[in-house]
Parts: sequence; structure tokens; C-alpha cells
Amino acid sequence: MKKETEDNGGETKTVFYKKREKIYPREVKGVFARLRSLSFIVLLGAFYLLPWINVGGIQSLLFDIPDRKFHVFGLTLWPQDFFYLAVILIIAALTLFFVTAMAGRLWCGYACPQTVYTEIFLWIERRIEGNRLKQIKLDKAPWTAEKYMRKGFKHFAWIFFSLWTGLTFVGYFTPIRELIFSALSFRLGPWETFWLLFYGFATYGNAGWLREQVCIYMCPYARFQSAMFEKDTLIISYDEQRGEPRGSRKKKADHEALGLGSCVDCSMCVQACPTGIDIRDGLQYQCIGCAACVDICDEVMGKMGYEKGLVRYTTEHALEGNATHLFRPRVIIYALLLLGITVALIISILNRIPLELNIVRDRNALYRESGEGLIENVYTLKVLNMDDNDHQYMITIEGLEGIRMVASDGTDMENISVKSEEIKDLTIMLQVDPEKIPEVSNTVFFHVQAIDKPELKQEENTTFIGPAK
Repeated sequence: MKKETEDNGGETKTVFYKKREKIYPREVKGVFARLRSLSFIVLLGAFYLLPWINVGGIQSLLFDIPDRKFHVFGLTLWPQDFFYLAVILIIAALTLFFVTAMAGRLWCGYACPQTVYTEIFLWIERRIEGNRLKQIKLDKAPWTAEKYMRKGFKHFAWIFFSLWTGLTFVGYFTPIRELIFSALSFRLGPWETFWLLFYGFATYGNAGWLREQVCIYMCPYARFQSAMFEKDTLIISYDEQRGEPRGSRKKKADHEALGLGSCVDCSMCVQACPTGIDIRDGLQYQCIGCAACVDICDEVMGKMGYEKGLVRYTTEHALEGNATHLFRPRVIIYALLLLGITVALIISILNRIPLELNIVRDRNALYRESGEGLIENVYTLKVLNMDDNDHQYMITIEGLEGIRMVASDGTDMENISVKSEEIKDLTIMLQVDPEKIPEVSNTVFFHVQAIDKPELKQEENTTFIGPAK
């Protein structure tokens, strides 16, 4: 918040949001720039290519919401498997906490979608408008035919890329090949059109216009990430003891004799920063950990003949001359939790049985008496075959002496055909001699097992109600 005084009448007003000044990040080359580029290529390549890769004849990643089926690399998950999604989200959160505790905001600088798409948009902008100085000059120049052409072509490229991104996003929910055909023939459905435009507009707005404002004002991670930092956390820092006092000098000058530190006060680190901060002011929540300042500073130090690392990944303890402890209680706890939950998830998926048995007892009547004098309870069974193949199933019952099972439609309970991804509904009557019912409420067990695949089996219990003794 700051106060500004207007010229008309000297009126003073309080402004809660600082007017944005456009940032023109300098293009940087170096070790960390190459690592970021590699990360972006892998992430964007996976995002845009995965929908086109089929596994077992099905799109490798397809979230088929209308049919309530999620296809993940050949594994078909149903709503009953949402537990796995919850566990995956927990693993993602723990991974973020672990990485942050170890090395600060690596996620923000190397993998966050906002960072990735902003860098792509910046790359497009540099190819069309030129480098940082040319962009500043173009923005200050009056509107001419060339300026209209460059700006128009840039926004056309941004919009095209954004729409393709939106189309790819929708392709994870509608088969991508069908989606492309529908888009080319202008037959997209209303929801597909909405999400294509919404995601495309969000990409265009966030990466093209908002950019660093998303990181500074909108992202909650920037606000609470400092709570996960310790003095042993690797962060990008400026070595003040070595760099100060800063000042310009000639390349061959003896800076020590001049009473100067290694920092030549070139402001290159500020020009390279995508959020426009000065890393020499210390750790700031606006820093996304991209290490652009590290690369550009190392380049300057190399040209000056100085030792590199004036700005580097280090810890507060190291800057103070103390030993750094990477393996500390918080990091170890995060690592153990992450390892344990990940191993448990893998074991659970490997032992997952693609068969579901649901039992619903008829509550219209507690029980009834059949013509043979037997006590009868009615149930609805739902057998869900989540396997990729059709199967023949056998259903058996146990729990009470002499209990027998009868299907209302005469279905043979020892040979029930259920197709792949089909739900079979069965109405079942359980009948027991009243003399063999020990309690009013009794537990009975339904067993369902594939005849052609014995390891495919499930068991569920339910209640059998009898008359009071």
C-alpha cells in the first residue's frame, strides 16, 4: 500500500495495488538455463504428446467422466478407486514440501505451469519483437505499420498456442482424435467449447499479460513457502561479504585496491529476473528460484576474471561460515512419509482386484415367510467387472446352516456372464429354515469368483434378519 498525490488540487488518495510496470526479462544462457529448458521440454512434451499415445488400444490418459472411467496407462480406474487419487494428491503435496525444505522453490522455477508457459510466451515474444532492448524501444515507439504488424503477429502466435493448449487439455477428457475431428468440422459440443476457450484464455491471460503478477499476488505458495525454509535450505543468495561494497570499475582494475567487492553493480541480475526483484536485497517471497540471476552473474564474473558464485545456490548457514546439514529431522520425516505412502500405493495398485460386489438389502420388509415355511430376505447384488476381459462368475453364500440362494429371474448363480466394464444387477432371495436362525440379526457372506480366473474374487457381508425367538 502506498500514498500518491494527484496534481489536480493536491488530492491525496490511498492505493492498495501498485500499478504494474512491465518487466522485460533479459534472455539468459548458462547451466541453470539449460536445466530449465530441459525441464520445460519434458513437461510440455508429456502434456502435448500423452493424449496421442495409446496403451492397449485406449488413450494413455483419458478421464472419461460421462462413463465414469479413468484410463491411466492401460489401467482403468472407476469411481470406487478415487482413493488412489487422494493418495496421489497427498504424495504430490509431500513431494512439494520435501523439495522446498531441501532446495527452496525449485517447483516454481522449473516445473510450475505458470513459469513454463510464461517462458514459452517470452520465447515467442523475443523471436518476433527482438531482445530486451528492442522490446523496450518498440514499446516506446509511436504506432507504425511495422509496430502493428509485430504486435499483431505476436498476439496471433500467443492465441494460437493458447487455443492448442486448451484443445489438448480438453483432449484428456474427450478422446483427442475425436476432438480434433470435431474441431476441424466445427462440431464441438458446448462443454468442450467452453473448456477449450476457458483454458486457452487462462493460458493467454496468465502467461501473456499477468506473468509475474500471478506469482507475486495470486499464488498462495509464495506466501507460506517461507514457513518451510530453514537455515539449511538451499536458496539462491547473494554473497554480501564478498560482493560489498559494490561499484563499477574497469575490467583490469584491482578492485581490492579500490576498496570494492566483487559486485560490479551492473544490474544484470535485476534485468534477468522474471519478477523484477534485486537478489542483492536478500531473500524475498517474489523470488521463484529460477536461477537466472545465478547464470547471468556467473557470466559477468567470468568476463571480469573473478571467481564465479557471487550469486549462487547456498544456505544461510553456509553464508555465515557454518556447516550445512542437508539431512535433518524435517527432511528425514518428509522422505520417510513420502517413501512409505508411495510404496503402499504401488503395492495397493499391484494387488488391486478389478472386481466389485455391492449388496443392498431390501428394507421394505425385514423378512417374509415363503410358501415352504422358510424365512426369506431379499437383496440386490451389483457385480462390476472392472477387468479388460469378459468373465464367467460364480456366486456362493455362507454364514447360516442350510441357507440357500435363489435368483428372482432364475439366473444360474454358478455361471453368471459379465462383460468387461459391465455392471450386472441381480435380485437374490436368501432362504433359511427358521429353526436354524440363532439370532434376530445374523451375518452372512456373499462370495463372487471368476470361474476362468480364480484369483479374481471378492467377498462382502450383509445382515440376514429372522423372527424373534
